Amino acid sequence: MTDGRALLKRLGRRLGHALLLCVIGSICLVSLYSLAPPPITPLMVIRLFEGEGLSGRWRPLSEIDPKLVKAVIASEDTTFCRHWGFDLDAIEAAWARNQQGGRILGGSTISMQTAKNVYLWPGRTWVRKALEAWFTVLIEAGWSKSRIVETYLNVAEWGPGIYGADAAARYWFAGDAGRLTQHQAALLAATLPSPRRFRPDAPTSHLANRAAVIEMRMGALGPEDLPPCTRGER
Repeated sequence: MTDGRALLKRLGRRLGHALLLCVIGSICLVSLYSLAPPPITPLMVIRLFEGEGLSGRWRPLSEIDPKLVKAVIASEDTTFCRHWGFDLDAIEAAWARNQQGGRILGGSTISMQTAKNVYLWPGRTWVRKALEAWFTVLIEAGWSKSRIVETYLNVAEWGPGIYGADAAARYWFAGDAGRLTQHQAALLAATLPSPRRFRPDAPTSHLANRAAVIEMRMGALGPEDLPPCTRGER
């Protein structure tokens, strides 16, 4: 019995040490990426093993067209400047819709999606969601809003092997991420929920309608080029 208790104590200590190392490691990674671009993400690695290429180049927020920043916020997270990582109203609404069946909706904010894209793997398990929440708290505490949206725009998947605004603008519109029309920006934002399903250069009626809604939402965000919280790194 005594040996059993001693073994449990040793296991408990080792688990505690492992958990502490994980916490410290995650804080260090978040601190590192607050200054340096992530060199690669878990999703990029998975896609590479699936036989896809990897096209993408980091662009500072100052070199990304403000219309794309505004379009993505209008599409993905209109309360981005006001919340601290979680939009509780959106999460509650998504939960209510999911109880009715049909397509699963997550109510994720840009901060949550950035945490998932940079640090985690695709999936909907409770463990993955818990880690996503943890990393969301860390990046909201350690990064500026402009850094969060800058990172999101540089690691988001925009098609098979296409990552970030620079690669997306070049591939889909043979253009530059720093010079997009409002319609192009809205189309790129409209594809983000299903980047492997839609083509922004040849939009379906569904995608075109979604882009039109995004353009209206962009106007509702105000006359400024950028929402106030994203202006820090321009």
